[in-house]
Amino acid sequence: MTRRYPIIHARRPIRGHTPHGEEVDLEFQNGERRTYRRMLMSGFGAVYVVALEDPETVLLIREYSCGMDHYELGPVKGRIDEGEHPLETANRELMEEIGFGAKKLDHIRKISLNPNYMTHAADLVIARDLYPASMEGDEPETLEIVRWPLAKLEDLLLRDDVTDGRAIAALFTAREWLARNP
Repeated sequence: MTRRYPIIHARRPIRGHTPHGEEVDLEFQNGERRTYRRMLMSGFGAVYVVALEDPETVLLIREYSCGMDHYELGPVKGRIDEGEHPLETANRELMEEIGFGAKKLDHIRKISLNPNYMTHAADLVIARDLYPASMEGDEPETLEIVRWPLAKLEDLLLRDDVTDGRAIAALFTAREWLARNP
């Protein structure tokens, strides 16, 4: 069954809501009307970069995550700067966080955080053919690089230091994409 998108009757900011919130008045195909609230993305988006040291090994980083107050293990990630293309961001973040650039970057898809309530999405990029290159970034400390076999991604799922749902989705999506696009 193909559904038409709801009709948007109004959009208005939610006053005093941080981060930026919006109310959206909708009318659905069956005539029902509802007001939804959603959080709007600030900035220009983000990237998650699955960096391959070789066809079987992904490079992960361990960095402090203030939201969870622990050190989190996951792929390279970062915010897209104004005017920057997601592939440029991916290469810059690689250089800043792990000291490598990539000769081959593939944009796979967008992944969202909570599509029912948020507009935020991140671009998933696979980086291959790495070469030494570094740039100064905004990290307050040197990030630990952890080499992880793609064949053992399942072992990450039960670790206490792997809690970022988008990071997990990025790694498994990248592995599936690589199996189909060697």
